[in-house]
Amino acid sequence: MGKLENRVAFVTGGASGLGKAQAVRFAEEGAKVVVADRNEQGAMEVAGIITAEGGAAKGVAVDVTDADSVAAAVAAALDAFGRIDILSNTAGLFDQFKPTLDTDPATWDAVVAVNLTAVYTVTNAVLPHMIAAGRGVVLNIASGAGLRGGGGGAAYTSTKHAVVGYTRQLSADYGNQGIRINAIAPGLIDTPMVAHFSHDEDTLANLRRQPAGRLGRPSDVANAAVFLVSDDADFIHAVTLPVDGGLVETL
Repeated sequence: MGKLENRVAFVTGGASGLGKAQAVRFAEEGAKVVVADRNEQGAMEVAGIITAEGGAAKGVAVDVTDADSVAAAVAAALDAFGRIDILSNTAGLFDQFKPTLDTDPATWDAVVAVNLTAVYTVTNAVLPHMIAAGRGVVLNIASGAGLRGGGGGAAYTSTKHAVVGYTRQLSADYGNQGIRINAIAPGLIDTPMVAHFSHDEDTLANLRRQPAGRLGRPSDVANAAVFLVSDDADFIHAVTLPVDGGLVETL
């Protein structure tokens, strides 16, 4: 029996990268998965991968920056599977390492909307259903940039620090109502979001100096996510777990 049997997981950003990896791994562990993404075709394709392997999944279109779209996606998940036991807030937007003087207001607002406000919006749409059920798990995908400077630009780094704080406050507010809230802080992971620089020689040379000595894989994050949302982590609350090959601890 898988670690997530009889659970329903709702994954934002599920059409690619870390969201796709989590959706597939959650399904492998027995969860029914709602793959939510603004790329509806991509969400459907990931759901199709899961169902082709004998799992249960539903792809839904969602704009995580629009409260009405989020409400409709959550309603579709509840219609399909009756409840949501696991929420993974994974959708994200990178700012290409832009320092503050190079960050125009539109870029700032877009990054804040996806990386921070959407985490609040989606969580607030799902959390009441978890509280009513008396249990649930929220997993926020932060970043190594939320634990240090230099992991992104001004907007990205600020939002990811905020996600770490939001995770802690959620746990303080709702942990005693049967809700577990944790976060993962990935390092440099081989996903489409960072593909334009993740394989250049300078980046790879820096990675080789870190303990793991390699670029991270989406499966590294997905495996950690399975642990954190499973009963194996039942006594773990308010933690932000670096999954970065040792980068943060060896800077």
